[in-house]
Amino acid sequence: MRSLHATAAALALAIAVSSPLAGAKTLRWSSQGDYLTADPMAQNELLTNSINGHVYESLVVRGKKLEILPGLATSWKQTGPTTWVFNLRKGVKFHDGSDFTADDVVFSIHRLQGPTSNFRVYGNAVGTPRKIDDHTVELTTPVPNPVMLEMLANSLFMMSKNWCEKHNAVKTQDFTNEKEAYTARNAMGTGPYTLVSREPDVKSVFKKNPNWWGLKEPGYFDGNVDEIVYTPVKSEGTRMAALLSGDLDFILDPPVQDIEKLKRDKNVKVYEGRENRIIFLGMDQARDELLYSNVKGKNPFKDLRVRKAFYQAIDVNAINKAVMRGLSVPTAINLPNPVRAGIPKEMDKRWPYDVKAAKKLLTEAGYPNGFELGMDCPNNRYINDEKICVAVAGMLSKIGVKVKVNAIPRAQYFPKAQRMEVSFYMLGWGGATTDAIFTLQPVLHSRNDKGDGDYNWGNYKYPEFDALIDSAKGDTDPKHRQETINKAMQFHHDHVLHIPLHLQVIPWASRANVEVIHRADNWLQATWVKIK
Repeated sequence: MRSLHATAAALALAIAVSSPLAGAKTLRWSSQGDYLTADPMAQNELLTNSINGHVYESLVVRGKKLEILPGLATSWKQTGPTTWVFNLRKGVKFHDGSDFTADDVVFSIHRLQGPTSNFRVYGNAVGTPRKIDDHTVELTTPVPNPVMLEMLANSLFMMSKNWCEKHNAVKTQDFTNEKEAYTARNAMGTGPYTLVSREPDVKSVFKKNPNWWGLKEPGYFDGNVDEIVYTPVKSEGTRMAALLSGDLDFILDPPVQDIEKLKRDKNVKVYEGRENRIIFLGMDQARDELLYSNVKGKNPFKDLRVRKAFYQAIDVNAINKAVMRGLSVPTAINLPNPVRAGIPKEMDKRWPYDVKAAKKLLTEAGYPNGFELGMDCPNNRYINDEKICVAVAGMLSKIGVKVKVNAIPRAQYFPKAQRMEVSFYMLGWGGATTDAIFTLQPVLHSRNDKGDGDYNWGNYKYPEFDALIDSAKGDTDPKHRQETINKAMQFHHDHVLHIPLHLQVIPWASRANVEVIHRADNWLQATWVKIK
């Protein structure tokens, strides 16, 4: 306890020292890990996107109920099946005082489409940009895009062409190969806050942009936060101590075991709701031999019986009860929100938990005594991520599979996994957009040079499955498109391409004098936060 109090005191001092604006309303908040980079195109990860989204902006943005609103574009129209025209907001300035123009949009979309961009699947889908005049841009898509606006609102941020050229940042930071870049610690956008300082894994400080266009628009800045101090804190106990003592105003991820106790504390508010996020497990189905296994000369995961055995050995209801304390929704559909994605309820039927059947499948596949392998997981990204992986390892031991869990911080985990240096791994996927194509295309499709399958770390490839996804991309007939998506999800289930675990429920906690807008994409928007 003495150590815990000392750590909490050090945290309080760090927050206090980094809050120099006398009389300003400072939002001091925390979660278990840091955002990964200040380059807004280098890593498509929710916390990273949400923090960068206070500095950078998209052509269209999300409202308090996740609705699409005008952003850097004030209006738009579709002039043909594959052609869109966007009218840009006039008078917008970057943080350095330079004008935001169509040149920056054209540059940013080309940057989004680059090989090191983690958003290239979306950048390519929004098409080829063309400047019509300083405040008008045309986008021509490869095929009709029925979710064009949803895609543009999906953290496709606009950057300054001149600033990037000045700082040798025309190309996106190569985060996958852990390359440093000027944009990793520095930022310059058009958004409501400017980045003052970034100390990775220590703290980042932002201050209100007094020239932000949104200050004059109703509903865009309803709060009173002049400064943001984000301090990542790995220790659950330390984060909670800082919140309860008043040294933190808000926690994105309070420990699930503390939720009921927090609800009884008059000095704290708890916000609850289901997140649009699926937590699932993936398997290397491409290599001839797994990287981390005692099976030599072959890859067990190439056999459907092995994948199905793993699936049936995992008790998701036990994980829900013992690990998640009821704050999860087990599912068979590997999508962030199956209902809103239009998937029929009858399809949400898991392969049954059955240890005996799982053992039989392993025996039929030639592994009567199981085998050994490594499992990679983040330990500071999802709710109880490491604990879930440890629980899964324990369950698989009942069918003779010995799993060595390698749980590491997200900053090391994502580059490792994106290089596909994994045999068995965890991933969560979701956000504001619930349309199935936003999971089918980047996560479930096979990998190509356009960004499809960038998160298919198992590297499987089924041409008939890809054909279904490719068909859905440009299908403007809602009924036919939904039928195609349903067929794709059934194929995914039948072939056990991943093992879905659950939909994540996201509790937030704040001091009682702090009001926040709780959204299903787990995005804290400081422009709406009110501190009394």
